[in-house]
Amino acid sequence: MNAFVLAKMVHVTCVAVSIAGFVARFSAARFWPEILRYRAVRVLPHVNDTLLLAAAIVMLIIARWNVLDMPWLLAKIVGLLVYIVLGVFALRGRSARVRASAFVCALLTFAYVVSVALSKSVAGPFAG
Repeated sequence: MNAFVLAKMVHVTCVAVSIAGFVARFSAARFWPEILRYRAVRVLPHVNDTLLLAAAIVMLIIARWNVLDMPWLLAKIVGLLVYIVLGVFALRGRSARVRASAFVCALLTFAYVVSVALSKSVAGPFAG
């Protein structure tokens, strides 16, 4: 197995863990908020996201990709930033309505980012 394939496997695994953790933390905040006080629950998402980013950087270096030459990759990064902002509002918003709306929008943004990654097109789910 070459290094790119290994980095991609780590990246995809971390993506799955990241979205599962986000959904779990959102659910816990609503139904079991005391679990969010545990250090591991606060720290592990950051560890996973660091591995996710590191694997992405390794893939960029190995493949010698330039983000500016690949519109789909730039769209994926912008989508990720939007997802992060929405995630913050989903987990820390002032009202239940704001948190729920941000959660749904974050999930839709996540789906867009995944579809862009799979289709290698800015159009994401609408790519032909």
